[in-house]
Amino acid sequence: MRPPCGQPPRPPLPTWQHGGVTAATHSSLFPQVPESADAVLDGLDPEQREVAMALHGPVCVLAGAGTGKTRAITHRIAYGVRAGILQPASVLAVTFTNRAAGEMRGRLRQLGAGGVQARTFHSAALRQLQYFWPKAVGGDLPRLLERKVQLVAEAAARCRIRLDRNELRDVTSEIEWSKVTQTVPADYPAVVAKTQRDAPRDPAEISQIYAMYEQLKRDRSVIDFEDVLLLTVAILQDRHDIADHVRRQYQHFVVDEYQDVSPLQQRLLDLWLGDRDTLCVVGDAGQTIYSFTGATPDHLLNFRTRHPNATVVKLVRDYRSTPQVVHLANGLLGQARGRAAEHRLELVSQREPGPDPVHAEYADEPAEAEGTARRIRDLIAAGVPAGEIAVLYRVNSQSEVYEQALADAGVPYQLRGAERFFERAEVREAGIALRGAARAGGNDSLLDDAEGLPAEVRAVLSTKGWTTEPPAGSGAVRDRWESLAALVRLAEDFEQAKPGATLSDLVAELDERAAAQHAPTVQGVTLASLHSAKGLEWDAVFLVGLNEGMMPITYAKTDEQIEEERRLLYVGVTRARFHLSLSWSLSRSPGGRAGRRPSRFLNGLRPGSVALGTRGAAGGGGIERGPGPVAKRGRRGPARCRVCGKTLTDAGEMKLMRCDDCPSDMDEALYERLRDWRAVRAKEIGQPAFCVFTDKTLMAIAEAVPGSAGELAGISGVGARKLDRFGTAVLAICAGERPEEGLGDAVDEV
Repeated sequence: MRPPCGQPPRPPLPTWQHGGVTAATHSSLFPQVPESADAVLDGLDPEQREVAMALHGPVCVLAGAGTGKTRAITHRIAYGVRAGILQPASVLAVTFTNRAAGEMRGRLRQLGAGGVQARTFHSAALRQLQYFWPKAVGGDLPRLLERKVQLVAEAAARCRIRLDRNELRDVTSEIEWSKVTQTVPADYPAVVAKTQRDAPRDPAEISQIYAMYEQLKRDRSVIDFEDVLLLTVAILQDRHDIADHVRRQYQHFVVDEYQDVSPLQQRLLDLWLGDRDTLCVVGDAGQTIYSFTGATPDHLLNFRTRHPNATVVKLVRDYRSTPQVVHLANGLLGQARGRAAEHRLELVSQREPGPDPVHAEYADEPAEAEGTARRIRDLIAAGVPAGEIAVLYRVNSQSEVYEQALADAGVPYQLRGAERFFERAEVREAGIALRGAARAGGNDSLLDDAEGLPAEVRAVLSTKGWTTEPPAGSGAVRDRWESLAALVRLAEDFEQAKPGATLSDLVAELDERAAAQHAPTVQGVTLASLHSAKGLEWDAVFLVGLNEGMMPITYAKTDEQIEEERRLLYVGVTRARFHLSLSWSLSRSPGGRAGRRPSRFLNGLRPGSVALGTRGAAGGGGIERGPGPVAKRGRRGPARCRVCGKTLTDAGEMKLMRCDDCPSDMDEALYERLRDWRAVRAKEIGQPAFCVFTDKTLMAIAEAVPGSAGELAGISGVGARKLDRFGTAVLAICAGERPEEGLGDAVDEV
């Protein structure tokens, strides 16, 4: 295994007893298939080995980040298959993403257990639904609706309810949540009230849209992805003969990421199992970050209650991250509260020491992005591959400024969440070309001067855009080159692992990898949201935008929502193997008011800060500050633009304390919420909207984001009388509460 940059290589040792436990992650692309069942266990640590050998009865694996959970469960399945205890076709391993399922299939194939089914819940259910539908219902299975947003929009229109783009997305998510929690339209308002769920619209309206959406699906004979699970559950419940058929087929189940199981998925799993207990689950309550989709860690936390005789194994040896990264991760989760926190796992790093995490403060978001790009460029110059670096943020809209900064710095990048590697047009074209060259053999003139498999691949792909040097800059041309370069590197690794391999052998390998979605690495810095980074890892990770209001996100209000945000940051921290940077900015745009604060989750971890309930500071690592101190501007003397310094004379500009054409650091979402609130308030008091606050005053509020009555009173246009009438509501909206919650002041004349 290649050591991280700056860390000396260690000689490989073959067994755990000799100190040479095989790394939990970063495995070789083409390992040798173990010769025997016992050889499958080689290189596992004692806890991983215990998991692998626990093949009977219920098993619960509590696995911390970087502890080799996928390794443990794939070796468990492979050991059972190779020892003759498990029949490959009788095992169903389920997880939550196609990528994770593909990785599992790839690892099982490398371990000599290629006949095992490894699928997502939806994929496994869809196969069963397609097979049993003619027998259970008759006719063809209804068409699967790929995107439900358009149908939700039509349902809302038919209900005469207007939804903007963001509301449409939120209502669609709410319908998905309702279905995975098995909530029907009529019950939705009551369930929202009971669970204190923060609905994006009036629950009665969402219920109405939800009911119409279901009606439109029935009218058009289509089903959505949630229906796949619901219909499979219904068939297995109603048709005992079909349920028995499935149980005869699958007799042993493995569930990865069990903390993310929804009530509907758990119901399906129960039906698959029947009265058996041949179940192995793997999860970590400290990485529960999808509760907004209906996921709950309760099934994991209650596993031992449901299965008193279960074998429980804890994996806490972290093979991914240095002690410095693990220390920060443990400290972050050490301040958590709630039931999941009570079951947290204290990780123990198995790596050599590395650099301290860097805490970086910048004047504004562009400066933060530029500083991050500079540090990334330095890491690449020091030998860290671009593909081993990631920039992680809370929401996808944060990516643009980092895309620009990396492009300006000449650093290649890729956006996480794009189409899968083997579905890219250039990869499909390359596969066709390689297949054609393999069939032609020595008759292809392209291969006349090529000696060896890598040279043949380079010759073929040179006709598709691959060159020895990458194209300058970024964009589609660079993306295409990176895909082809990944295939070239794969050919080099394949030839090294299997000397004498032919082009036909490589084509067969590519076909198997495409079927398993086992993609090679594309070289480019990864830009991704924290949610989409789950399950991935890099040598260097930059966690950016760690400000209050973004981490935790503004709309996280309840204690449990705040704790989930903490867990999300924990997931981000534990993606880093060696280098870790945490940064925030004091203002949104250059010249803006330096009123932002670093995330509360960093209290007690970043130098100079104190955790709540503690007396001193904690945490290692230096603090790095971005260029240029940001000074707060006073309002004495002539009013001057806080951006360019020009003297202001226009009343509207003076209210904003900037020229109209100077950049604004206004929170647009907050401004829209204030406008919506103002419209309702003006209607209540029977006065024009400007009598509540003018547009300029609302803009000034959205730029200042006051956190107290004193700060609000300092904004031009907010006098004592309006502060008394509207201050409570405005401050509530600025704090992230829904506008409706701020409408409770008494109504009187302006």
